Amino acid sequence: MTDTTLAALEARVEARRSGPAYGDDALIVCDRLVRIFTADGVEVQALQGLDLLVREGELMALVGASGSGKSTLMNILAGLDVPTAGAAKVAGRDLLAMDAKARLHYRREVVGFVWQQTARNLLPYLTAAQNVALPMQLRGGRTKRGRRSERALELLSMLDVADCRDRRPHQMSGGQQQRVAIAVALANSPSVLLADEPTGELDSATGEQVFAAFRRANEELGTTIVIVTHDQAVAGEVSRSVAIRDGRTSSEVLRHTEVDAEGQETMVAREYATLDRAGRLQLPADYTEALGMEHRVLLELEPDHIAVRPDDAPRRRP
Repeated sequence: MTDTTLAALEARVEARRSGPAYGDDALIVCDRLVRIFTADGVEVQALQGLDLLVREGELMALVGASGSGKSTLMNILAGLDVPTAGAAKVAGRDLLAMDAKARLHYRREVVGFVWQQTARNLLPYLTAAQNVALPMQLRGGRTKRGRRSERALELLSMLDVADCRDRRPHQMSGGQQQRVAIAVALANSPSVLLADEPTGELDSATGEQVFAAFRRANEELGTTIVIVTHDQAVAGEVSRSVAIRDGRTSSEVLRHTEVDAEGQETMVAREYATLDRAGRLQLPADYTEALGMEHRVLLELEPDHIAVRPDDAPRRRP
């Protein structure tokens, strides 16, 4: 490494230290988040120092295999679970510092949630309109009865299920139930809407209708929406999807539209590895396998990039 390269690196580090705090401009901030479960005397680390930033107004997806930690993260953001260590903030609320009363207020007013199982989202003995009005009623006397009914119909109409207003859940299809569930989650105008595998029990055509409802809520209401999914088709519908592996964010896919010289629009997707706050980087398995990388790698700092090469040092025989 040359003196010039080292000086440039030190200048960049100092500039980062003197800049704004981590996540200052984000609505959701997860900083080195850890969640440890203990079962039968065995500790399991569901989250291992996870970092994540979500800006206000984003519509994004969290993807990952079963056991990757994505549902644990979702439960923490929803106020249903508490992290073991690290920091987590949503809309300025510190999720580690809230007492039971503050947590209840948080779940009623700051965050909305849509479960995969449609039966968990709606009360079976209430109509669609009554289900949507219920969160406003539980919040207290801020919203008069007439306004609650009016807002319920507004949300049902926006999500194309106004015809279900007087139907109970068993009288609706699975897709209609999920769109009504989105309306319920939006009733108190939350800062964030979370959805855990919301299309998991639906066929592809119905799933597209439900996702269109999420997109409409994001575009018309400006609600920040985070969707947990294993469905790559759903992940491909958002401009940003973050992959979680082994309890940490591993990569991100960013999508944008490009227009060529003939005016044709093309969706361009580019995948990035995620560098967390501790400086850790998860390299894709197909990359490391192609180059025979294992145990350790050789790093070389260049003026504008870091070279990562297979370890060429001779190995000791046991």
